[in-house]
Amino acid sequence: MNTPGTAHAATPWHLWLVGVATLLFNAMGIISYTATRLGMLAELGLSPDQIAFMDSYPAWISGFWALGVWGAFAGSVLLLLRSRWTVVAMATALFGLIGTTIGNYLVLDVPPAMQAPLLDAAIWAVTLFTLAYARRMAATGVLR
Repeated sequence: MNTPGTAHAATPWHLWLVGVATLLFNAMGIISYTATRLGMLAELGLSPDQIAFMDSYPAWISGFWALGVWGAFAGSVLLLLRSRWTVVAMATALFGLIGTTIGNYLVLDVPPAMQAPLLDAAIWAVTLFTLAYARRMAATGVLR
């Protein structure tokens, strides 16, 4: 409901497409992060060496990872709710992604079996796209 003196744009069809697609994509990050935190990596098919690597994951990188996945997931939910806070959530996700990328590519010696440059590129693409999209929707008055 609009208050007097304010106008919001109608919800475009593509917002639903982007919101649902990114929500599903970002849910994969939540599952991965949660399984790691709950010690369920064997159930995801990781080897004992891979589990040992994840158990030694530095807390600061894990913190950035949490900001990235939870920020992105929240951003998708907030986009579907047409919230102006979508941009903040996606900026938080980008901040987390930057920290995680620095940790994984410049600090840690990630085992070859755990390297996924194509997945990492997809995560970057989806995060940057969603942030740009959210900014555009905010600028056009779709987000409130």
